[in-house]
Amino acid sequence: MTQNCDIVISGGGIAGLTAAAAFGSAGFKVICVDPAPPITDGAAEGADLRSTAMLQPARALLERAGLWEALAPHAAPLQIMRIIDAGGEEPEARVIREFDAADISEQPFGWNFPNWLLRREMVARLDSLDTVDFRPGVGTKSVFTRTTGAKVTLSDGTRVSAPLVIAADGRNSPVRQAAGIAVKSRRYGQKAVVFAVTHPIPHENVSTEVHRTGGPFTLVPLPDRDGLPCSAVVWMDDGAQAEARMELDVPAFEEAASRRSCFHFGPLTLVSARQIWPIITQHAERIAGERVALIAEAAHVLPPIGAQGLNMSLADIATLLDLAEARREGLGDADMLEAYHRARHGDITLRVNGIDLLNRASQASAPVLRDARAAGLNALYSAAPVRRMLMQMGLGTR
Repeated sequence: MTQNCDIVISGGGIAGLTAAAAFGSAGFKVICVDPAPPITDGAAEGADLRSTAMLQPARALLERAGLWEALAPHAAPLQIMRIIDAGGEEPEARVIREFDAADISEQPFGWNFPNWLLRREMVARLDSLDTVDFRPGVGTKSVFTRTTGAKVTLSDGTRVSAPLVIAADGRNSPVRQAAGIAVKSRRYGQKAVVFAVTHPIPHENVSTEVHRTGGPFTLVPLPDRDGLPCSAVVWMDDGAQAEARMELDVPAFEEAASRRSCFHFGPLTLVSARQIWPIITQHAERIAGERVALIAEAAHVLPPIGAQGLNMSLADIATLLDLAEARREGLGDADMLEAYHRARHGDITLRVNGIDLLNRASQASAPVLRDARAAGLNALYSAAPVRRMLMQMGLGTR
């Protein structure tokens, strides 16, 4: 027996859950599947300890999806983006520049959330929607498409018929592969160690990137923990060095992290487990195929710089939702998916290339290249129109 719905979403990560909430809230009948049930407790084994900065444009989509009201009490506002160049002989700040959201908006740049908390609130939202059938522990086994619709076979043997399949199933997306869509990848030899810390000096809602070599050391504000200021950290570096740091005992790791942060917020105290992630750039040659739309890491993977990754994913969802609502009778047809590709592909390409350049600059090890990076930061910051334009581009409002 075949089940019917409007949209099958393959993948129940943050992007897939957001898409399910957004399309379900708009009245579409959605089945969302993921082979790995979401972990919604930050203390549970396997919890995603990373954090995500939802930039200004994301709020409108979260409101449409019925998610913002539940998330708002947990938001850590990002009012200032601070960039520190510490590329001199000693690991200490030599150039500090701050990009203030007040220069371009009455709102902060965005709001930071722990990833496990996002999953918790998103799963709760899906539970409240009669239009969404979320099936954790079930994956997509096969996808067969034709001009009139798609047939999806799930890992539990269920068959589903739908006019549109959304691939939110990660960088190795089985749905993308079934659609025959190729990807282009770049590797940097980097890995990122992610963890949370407390520190004695308040972060004052400032997201801070410290550049020296190997990649940025980024501290993103989180709500206070046990009465102390708290930040999520992404420490990018050469893969071998990142692996070695995973083996350090806690005091040695805290000392190394504090030094790499230039003690900007004082000594750092580890308050979470450490996780490690490979750093790559990848983007699909097309983000749509027959009856298939790619979003999130199925469409693009970026180094964690400038909070672009998930916010590009949310832009994918918002664009696809607008097109779906405008042509419900033609949901998933060739015209709709071609319009989706045209609307998103250029922006994705621009941001993929821009983040690639920034990451390569952050890896610089030669003193002359680090000096050039510091000079470039000064030049960009000193020209007020350029500074405002860069902030608007980073938000996706220009």
